[in-house]
Amino acid sequence: MDRRNLLKSGLMAIGGMTLAPHLSMGAFSNAPLSLDPENRIFRSPMVREHFLPNDFKAPKIIAKLNSNENPYGPPMSAQKAVADSVKNGNRYAWKEMYDLIDKIAKKEGVSADHIMMGPGSSDLLEKVALVTFMNGKGNIVSADPCYMSLVQVAKSVGATWKPVPCTADWSHDLKAMEAAIDSETKLVYVCNPNNPTGAITKGQDLLDFCSRVSEKVPVFVDEAYIELAVGADTQSMVSLLTQKKNVIVARTFSKIMGMAGIRVGYMVALPTYLAGINKITRGGMGISYTSIFAASASLDDNQFQDSTRKLNHEAKLYLYENLDKLGYKYIPSYTNFVLFPISITGKELLTKMSDKGVAVRSFDIQNKPWCRVSIGTMDEMKAFVGALNQLS
Repeated sequence: MDRRNLLKSGLMAIGGMTLAPHLSMGAFSNAPLSLDPENRIFRSPMVREHFLPNDFKAPKIIAKLNSNENPYGPPMSAQKAVADSVKNGNRYAWKEMYDLIDKIAKKEGVSADHIMMGPGSSDLLEKVALVTFMNGKGNIVSADPCYMSLVQVAKSVGATWKPVPCTADWSHDLKAMEAAIDSETKLVYVCNPNNPTGAITKGQDLLDFCSRVSEKVPVFVDEAYIELAVGADTQSMVSLLTQKKNVIVARTFSKIMGMAGIRVGYMVALPTYLAGINKITRGGMGISYTSIFAASASLDDNQFQDSTRKLNHEAKLYLYENLDKLGYKYIPSYTNFVLFPISITGKELLTKMSDKGVAVRSFDIQNKPWCRVSIGTMDEMKAFVGALNQLS
């Protein structure tokens, strides 16, 4: 489908912001996603997240290490692009978005009709879930624990989730995941590197899995953190698209590019697959004019990306060194966060760390409490280590 027809079909489609309220009104059999904090994106049979009481009065946060944000971005190149383009913010940005798509397609080694844009990759995960399971039938197979955004939306419109526990080293159990696929499976979801564990599944193993399984069912691979996977045996699954494999790959500008609040992401898939998504909800409509220019500038800013990787890795090694000294057994991470078990309850951890101005996340995984700390600047990691040292 050429761009004019793609745009025409998109303009005739039901936009994602229109579809979502329709779901929340109970048009489908299952109850919609709750806004209650106990049902957030990491809720699963294996994972339960802890939260501070609503009336908790925290002091000023000096180290915000709870959302896996890049503390160094957005890069100055993106900031300048926003400032220079805001004067045209009264205009829609279809042409400019297609220019960005061309640049991304060249980077990924595919033609432009393999790319769909979105305001962050989570938006695209959720669009795929809505379109795939909108008739309220079928199941989705994924690891447990994993990033639950796609799974939760799929469940909200009637899908059944088939969770497969991770292996002993917290990588995906690909053999068990493949065995879990049945005649009702409509999608397999893989987050690699995984969130909230930070673990990696080896590139060649995943490539073989995706190549084989995608002959039976689409495989969605979330690569939000792949650019931060220093020293990992990994690779992008985009190469499978040149073999016409039914693989969907999501990428984001939120992590390596430091643009979490600017909201740009994309997915790469077969044009026929994207056409099916575009029949229901438009990709790219939620991206602002200025965000498109920021994304384009950051793609060219290799110096910033290299610096982020280097600083993130150095701060993570500092964290490892101090966790070792304090006796914590962390999961080796290929992301910008680290997960490790703790000896106090999750709510105790959150309260005590917040009292010291440090924000982190806490989960019960397999009925045991864990801390997930994002990698911040070196000063922020020192503040975290200092606060953690007082707990030990």
